Amino acid sequence: MIAIGNIGYKETAARSSRSRAAFTVEDIFCFFLITGLAWVPFWIGSNRGYPWGINSTVFSHGLLEDRLIPWGINAVLFPGMVAVYEILLVVRRLPHPTPLRCIRLSVILFAIVVAWIFIQNATWIPVEWQHPVWQLAADALGRNIRGSISVDRDLTTLALIRLMTSASVFWLALQLCCDAWRARLLLWSIAGIGAAYAAIGLSGLGLFTSSHFVSSTFVNRNNYATYDGIGFVSILGLILRFYSRELRGGGDNLRLKIALLISSMGTKGAIPLVLAFVIVTALLFSGSRGGNLSTLLGVLVLLVLIALRSRRRFGLNETGFIIVVVLAIGAVFFSFGDLIVGRIETDGLGDAWRLDIYRITVQSIVSAPLLGYGYGTFPSVFAMFRDSSIDMWPALDMAHNTYLEVFQGLGLIFGAALIGSVVLLVVQCLKASVVLRRNATLPAVAASVSFLVGLHALVDFSLQIQAVTLTFMAVLGAGVAISHSGS
Repeated sequence: MIAIGNIGYKETAARSSRSRAAFTVEDIFCFFLITGLAWVPFWIGSNRGYPWGINSTVFSHGLLEDRLIPWGINAVLFPGMVAVYEILLVVRRLPHPTPLRCIRLSVILFAIVVAWIFIQNATWIPVEWQHPVWQLAADALGRNIRGSISVDRDLTTLALIRLMTSASVFWLALQLCCDAWRARLLLWSIAGIGAAYAAIGLSGLGLFTSSHFVSSTFVNRNNYATYDGIGFVSILGLILRFYSRELRGGGDNLRLKIALLISSMGTKGAIPLVLAFVIVTALLFSGSRGGNLSTLLGVLVLLVLIALRSRRRFGLNETGFIIVVVLAIGAVFFSFGDLIVGRIETDGLGDAWRLDIYRITVQSIVSAPLLGYGYGTFPSVFAMFRDSSIDMWPALDMAHNTYLEVFQGLGLIFGAALIGSVVLLVVQCLKASVVLRRNATLPAVAASVSFLVGLHALVDFSLQIQAVTLTFMAVLGAGVAISHSGS
């Protein structure tokens, strides 16, 4: 990580109108945020509670109790950092670096959703709103039970805690990364952390690495592929930015540009290339069809945004970058992509059992389109609607489609509000990646990563794994911060 930070330092001759040596409170918080992001994937992607001496029975049952340890640590760590940071702002009598008004519509939508989650868990709501399962439980037990919209208030509370943890990471990145130097440092660090976990998986040290597939410290290789893809898109954007700056010294002389390119690849530009190679190799060896295809979409979005930003049809630098990147990715794919091609040839692009899960989940959504069943209650709700098309074992606690779970839990209106609050932030990054004259790479990476995780959320539950979500929120927060600061 130190090496990555050094690269970030070398990119900037001066730190945003202040000395490099003059570290601020925000720099310290950025360091702790990066440290937290480095920790999050370690404990089974922050999804399980027993990283060592794993009890396979616990995993097969999908119990929630084994997830409370990492969820609890993250729920204290990141919101705690936000609380301390906000207190220090008040003490220092300083405004927020990125004003709330810059994202006010997203904040309003998010606040409405959080308020609705509290209402779903409330026991004082009208009886007509309460789910019938509470009355059935009261009749069966022969005693009075206070009902709610949520069919499982404990699950809704846990889901709300995870949601607020993700919001905390976004808020920290939004405030800390209005300084372009810190934003780049965060992105370099995320790429470096991703490369470290990729190396763990490729070396066979990962907890769930098999002889055929790589999942590093994650239980599920599909979830790991999404996390790894975030690192790859991040490092790719930084590589393109780095070489773009290096080749500017060549003017319009093609030979000089080629000489500068070769020279950079053998010196200070070698480290990011090695990191990218490690990350993409682990991605391919994950064998995840959805993860690899989603990452490919993220890469394509990034290249398109870079081309659009040039404000010309194609510049010499942009054309050269795109050709080199496509050739490099193609070479790696043809060298190590047999697992992906083999899985697609054998299993196709989808699994029939997922379609059955989607169908049943949609049926449940139609049964309660406005009120929903309570945020995060999919395991309990799916058990009510499960039919013979799905094997009764094992228990299912994920729909393999984040959007359907959101609509099922929150209802159509408030589910759309939650998704819309994120989409609005992505739109801001898309606009900034084309309009900004400086540091446009950062919002471009954030937008590209958003497309990556957004596509994969259609076929899997990676966004419900905190290592993926918290890293994504950090990248998105940095992109939005730069979109408004323009620094």
